[in-house]
Amino acid sequence: MSEIRLKQSWELPSEPKPIVIIGCGGIVDDAHLPAYELAGFKVAGLFDVNPEKSRRLADKWGVGVFDSLDEAVANRDVVFDLALPPAVHTSVLPALPEGSTVLIQKPMGQDLEQASSIAQICRERKLTAAVNFQLRFAPMMLAVRDALDKDMLGELLDVEVHLNLLTPWHLFPFLIGASRVEISVHSIHYLDLIRSLLGNPSSVQARTMGHPATELAQTRTSANLVYTGDKRATMSINHNHSFGRKFQTAQIRFEGTKGCAVVKLGLLLNYPTGEPDEFWISSGDVDWQQVPLTGSWFPHAFIGTMSNLQRFASGEDQSLETSVEDAWHTMALVEAAFQSAAQPGTPVLDAPPQAQTFASF
Repeated sequence: MSEIRLKQSWELPSEPKPIVIIGCGGIVDDAHLPAYELAGFKVAGLFDVNPEKSRRLADKWGVGVFDSLDEAVANRDVVFDLALPPAVHTSVLPALPEGSTVLIQKPMGQDLEQASSIAQICRERKLTAAVNFQLRFAPMMLAVRDALDKDMLGELLDVEVHLNLLTPWHLFPFLIGASRVEISVHSIHYLDLIRSLLGNPSSVQARTMGHPATELAQTRTSANLVYTGDKRATMSINHNHSFGRKFQTAQIRFEGTKGCAVVKLGLLLNYPTGEPDEFWISSGDVDWQQVPLTGSWFPHAFIGTMSNLQRFASGEDQSLETSVEDAWHTMALVEAAFQSAAQPGTPVLDAPPQAQTFASF
């Protein structure tokens, strides 16, 4: 049986520009800076409204620090990486020099109204802007795309996301009190990924809710994305399975007319330590094979989003995969999911209808 080889990385820009990171939360330490170091991207410096955060990361990673936002945005011929809470984007984007290249941390605002404002600012400021929906660029997901391009799966008919695990929500205290949590900060990745493969659904049916074990507004979600024809996409997400590792799972199944691929999202199991990601495929008459992966979701996917943005800005890539225009549609899907979750479902009869009586003839 011959070894299956699939593309798992995005081509690097031939002449990468230095990166200015604005915002120094945990994701910068966990993913942005490790990814840029792996790729050989130069980080020109960091800025955060909390100077202690920026100095700590700067010392750890050996990069510079900016003392103010004005100092950070005064840089030219750089790429701005906004690793900020979603509500802050609309206040920072107007401060960037007109015509800048910028990567915006997901989600694209707190809701669709903010996403629309962000898109408008980017148009007015002539920004080359992308949103960091990096799951698309994880090695296992690039392998899925390559398998589809090589017709190993045939026509993609079915995408199923199944998570049953325990997420350490105490690591994200800023989410306490937020009215929108699970779909906005987590399942948004899967909605964006599904859109990138199947296109925009015509509608969505969703439910999202909390759990007695947490203060957060939502930690469990189920959703069905409605497509015309034979396409189906479903999500079943449970972040509160606290009964040990044995039956915890984090996987996505991609099933087509000619084959099927299944990926394991290892990062989510025992987060943030995680487990190795996995990619399995069965195509045609070939039984299941595991394809070795050359990287993981964190931090390797973050190389892909920055590479695509820089290559697009320089003319090396013809399309910007997660442009603000495309990302707006992911935010529209998120908005529709929350609206669906707020609506009552179809009532179920609680008793049989009374027997009809008919007059005698």
